[in-house]
Amino acid sequence: MRTGTEIIKVSSRTMPKLSAGAIAAIIREGGKAEVQAVGAGAANQGIKAVAIARTYMKAENVDLICRPAFAQIEIEGVERTAISLLVEKAIPEDAHELL
Repeated sequence: MRTGTEIIKVSSRTMPKLSAGAIAAIIREGGKAEVQAVGAGAANQGIKAVAIARTYMKAENVDLICRPAFAQIEIEGVERTAISLLVEKAIPEDAHELL
């Protein structure tokens, strides 16, 4: 069982299906995934990965939510602004009554 948040870094050359598999594996094991992307091409691949992971998990009756944010990260000693996509298991509709 995973706890906490695991970071998945994507670039414009990242294959979304591979990242989606990593996201799904993290969620299946009880964790959260943070997809980090710098640049428009990388953000595009990251969003595709989240969408694909959502379809993977739908087969298991699990829905995912994604919370986008900005993050400051360091790449080769230079601080950059990244898009951060926090992906986690959604709370089922009928579970809201329990909160």
